Amino acid sequence: MSATNRYVYGVIGGGTIEFETDAVGGADRVYTVSHRRLGAVVSDIDTTDPEETDEDAQRHDDVLREVMDREEGEAVVPMQFGMAFESDRTLKNVLRGARPAFRRAMNDVEGRIELGVKAVRDEDDRVDRDAVEADAEEILEPVAEQSVPNDLFSDRLVLNRSYLVERDEREAFDDAVARLEDERDDLTIRYTGPFAPYSFVDVKIGAQ
Repeated sequence: MSATNRYVYGVIGGGTIEFETDAVGGADRVYTVSHRRLGAVVSDIDTTDPEETDEDAQRHDDVLREVMDREEGEAVVPMQFGMAFESDRTLKNVLRGARPAFRRAMNDVEGRIELGVKAVRDEDDRVDRDAVEADAEEILEPVAEQSVPNDLFSDRLVLNRSYLVERDEREAFDDAVARLEDERDDLTIRYTGPFAPYSFVDVKIGAQ
């Protein structure tokens, strides 16, 4: 069966990109399908309902990271895993309908990246979670544009937040995380990213 559907990673403003990489569903090329000043970053796929394997979820993230690296400063509005469309025409219709939402989202994230900070306590330690959150707010929030909490999916996890940070402030945020590590040497700080700003956009498009 030929791969005639389009799997969408995210949307950029203007411009076109094309590069070879390991993409979702075994594809090896990523390119843009454009409508006016929006470009959907896609690869070809043989289904409109892809299964979210660990490998393909990682490929989805890796493609977005490569787009961010190639288009430095370009706003990338990331899509959640699984957005696939049966034709360019269908995809362009979706871009047309969601254009105002995409433009607003691009303004929100342009020139910014997402970084993640987790704080983990030792198994036998007792830690005041409110105090940890207060320390993080004092040290990290002044360097970030926004932050959002994530699930505390483990009893040992006392802080789990995503931060939207200006690219130009990345080094300052690195320093702030190091300061938090110094202040909270009773915790293990896990610092991740940069990621496409999943946590700070809320544009949902229906797969067809």
